[in-house]
Amino acid sequence: MYPDNFYSSTFTLLADAEVGKHFYWNIAGFLVHGQVLVVIWFVFVLLLLFAFLGTRDTDRIPNSWQNFAEATVDFVTDIARDQLGESFYREWIPFIATLFLFIFGCNWAGAVIPWKLIELPEGEFAAPTNDINTTVALALLTSFAYFYAGLSKKGFGYFKRYIEPIPLLLPIN
Repeated sequence: MYPDNFYSSTFTLLADAEVGKHFYWNIAGFLVHGQVLVVIWFVFVLLLLFAFLGTRDTDRIPNSWQNFAEATVDFVTDIARDQLGESFYREWIPFIATLFLFIFGCNWAGAVIPWKLIELPEGEFAAPTNDINTTVALALLTSFAYFYAGLSKKGFGYFKRYIEPIPLLLPIN
C-alpha cells in the first residue's frame, strides 16, 4: 500500500521522536520522571512548612505567618465562593485550595529557583507543571471532581445539559 521508502523514513523518524530528556526512576515497576518528583516533593515540603508556620502559635490577633495563612485561606475561599456560589462552595474549599497552592508553588518553584545550576545525568530540574504528565494528572483530577459534583447535585439528569439543544453538539459540549 505504501512505498518502502515512505514507510521506513517517516515512521522511523516518528519512532525516534522524543520530547526532552528525562532522568527516570523505577519505583515499584513504574517509570517516573525523577527530576519532576524531586521538585514536587520540594514544593510539598515548602507548603507544609508554610502551613506549620502559619498554624503553630495561633493568636486572636494574627502574627506574620498566621496573617499570611489566613490571607491565603480567605483568598481561596473568595475564589470558591465566586465560582461555585454561596450555597455550594464550602465543601470544595479543601480541593480548590490544594490545587491552587500546588500549582502556584510549582510554577513559582520553576520561575524563581535556578534549577539549571544543578547537573543531572539526563534531563534537568524544572517546574513540575512544565511536564505534560503533571498537567494531565491535574486535568483528570479536576474533570473527575467536576463530574462528581454534577452527578451528586443533579443525578444522571446532569448529562442532559450536554446533549441540549441537539445531541449532535455532544462532542463540543
